[in-house]
Amino acid sequence: MILKGFKEKSNKKHLNKLLAERELKANNGNVERLGIVFYADGIIDLEWFKILANTLKVKPNELKIITFSRLEKELLNPENDCYNPKDFGWNGRIKNLDLQAFLDVEFDVLISYYDTDILELKLITAKSKAKFKIGILQNDERLNDLIIKTNLKAFDLFKTETFKYLKILNKIKNE
Repeated sequence: MILKGFKEKSNKKHLNKLLAERELKANNGNVERLGIVFYADGIIDLEWFKILANTLKVKPNELKIITFSRLEKELLNPENDCYNPKDFGWNGRIKNLDLQAFLDVEFDVLISYYDTDILELKLITAKSKAKFKIGILQNDERLNDLIIKTNLKAFDLFKTETFKYLKILNKIKNE
C-alpha cells in the first residue's frame, strides 16, 4: 500500500516534468493521423470516434483508438487496445510495448476524450508525441492545446466544435 503511494507520487512528478518541458510547435499541416484516448469505464460508443474521423477526413487506417480502464485487462472491444494501471511503472515508465508504440506515433491530432482525473490517462496524453492535442475540460489545462468544454455524452457538440476549430486553424483539407 505504501509502495503504491510512492509510485503514484513518482508518476505525478514525472507528469509535471513532462508538462513543464512541453513546447507547442506551430504546425499548419492537415489532419491525416488521428489518435484517440478514452476512459472505458464511462459510457462511450466507439462508432462516435469513427464518425468523428470521417468528419475530419481521416482515413480509417490512420485512426488509432486506445482505451484505458481501471479494471483488469477487460477487453471491451477487440478492435481497440485496452490498458490499465498495471501497464505503468515508476517515474512514468510504460511497461506495455503496444501502449509505448501508440505514444511514439506522431499523430497530427490526439483527442483525449475523458473528463475523469486519472493519473494514467494524463500520462498517456502528456507522453504522446502528437503535434496537436484536443481534450474535454480538465483540471490541468497544460495537457491539451485546445480544450472543448462539453460533457462526455454531448458527442455531437464535441464533434462540431472540433471540426470548427480545426477548420479555423487550417488543419482540415478543403475538398
